Amino acid sequence: MACMEQIQLPTGFRFAGVHSGLRASEPGRLDLALVTSDRPASAAGAFTQNRVCAAPVHICRERLPSTTIRGIVICSGNANACTGDQGLVDARRMTALAAKAIGVEATEILVCSTGVIGRLLPMAILESGIPLVAKELAAGTEALELAARAILTTDTRIKVRQRLLTVNGTQYHITGFAKGAAMIGPNMATMLAFVLTDAPVDAKDLAALAPIAADQSFNSISVEGHTSTNDSLIFLANGTVASLKGPALEQFKQSAIAVCAELARDMASDAEGASHLITIHVEGTHTDADARRIAKTVAESALVKTAIFGADPNWGRIVSAAGYAGVAFAEVDLSLRLGAFLLYEKGTPLAFDASVVSAYIKDTREITMRLTFTLGQGKCTFYTCDLTYDYVRLNADYTT
Repeated sequence: MACMEQIQLPTGFRFAGVHSGLRASEPGRLDLALVTSDRPASAAGAFTQNRVCAAPVHICRERLPSTTIRGIVICSGNANACTGDQGLVDARRMTALAAKAIGVEATEILVCSTGVIGRLLPMAILESGIPLVAKELAAGTEALELAARAILTTDTRIKVRQRLLTVNGTQYHITGFAKGAAMIGPNMATMLAFVLTDAPVDAKDLAALAPIAADQSFNSISVEGHTSTNDSLIFLANGTVASLKGPALEQFKQSAIAVCAELARDMASDAEGASHLITIHVEGTHTDADARRIAKTVAESALVKTAIFGADPNWGRIVSAAGYAGVAFAEVDLSLRLGAFLLYEKGTPLAFDASVVSAYIKDTREITMRLTFTLGQGKCTFYTCDLTYDYVRLNADYTT
């Protein structure tokens, strides 16, 4: 996570996070956030690919892309997913309440939720909570930190990243904040991510960027492979001069993707109960898609994840996971490194000191696996974590 003291926020945005009472069992915990733009913003998003999706996702899809968005209201503790027509009514009501509180149209507000699936929102709490959070809106990093904290569920820390962009002598700011710690599988995660900028970017350009940014970041992490109902990545750009074009737009896109990639990595590192962040590099496949398929399969292998948790250098689990990924290759096409240790080279196992490799795993928080093929130029970098006792405990107890 970026140091909050070093964050330079885009101009024209305000933030708030409050305790509304949605988390009745956790007195004082922040659970309701509001982000607003002082001027109409271009906006676009990418959302869950789960066919079962939350009411807020439906509302955001209806309203995006747009050039008139003024804010996003976000609640944690209740996903408002699998809640039928009433869930849609409640999600729209959340936007109407936020719009009234800041003096804009309801259709200019987006809505996101995260938490337990299948429970109707306690709207009496939100009827009083949303006007309350609107009164707390402020510029600055302290306000952003409160908003970033209010969207968390089982996360242990907030996730904030930034990039500064200079175009023709003018500096623009790109700031992203997110939540996500479990129910994380490619096609996004149980995640919410918001990327804000004072750069002038057309809504259609944001709409083209959103799926690319998601694919290169949030679709390249996995905790347990579970694609959630609420996944949302939303971009807001409130710059007022002529929209970026050509090389300047490309520069913006690469910076925005970098912010998303760092947020995604933060999610994998903060995965529920995780003691290791695992970076999987796959290279030398026929295509990038093949590399991603192999990386995803390795990342979601319970046997690979538990081996890392147990500091067991059982590299056969990694190689065999690659072998059932559905990508054609011969054993001689594959080599494997774990950290600096070459364990398997072109189909042949190599001698190594198991105690030394085990110590590397045990003593290193960030583990690297590199699967190298001899087939082409395809490549992928993917993030996952180990599978620990705490992950099982946290998810066994989550709703009770």
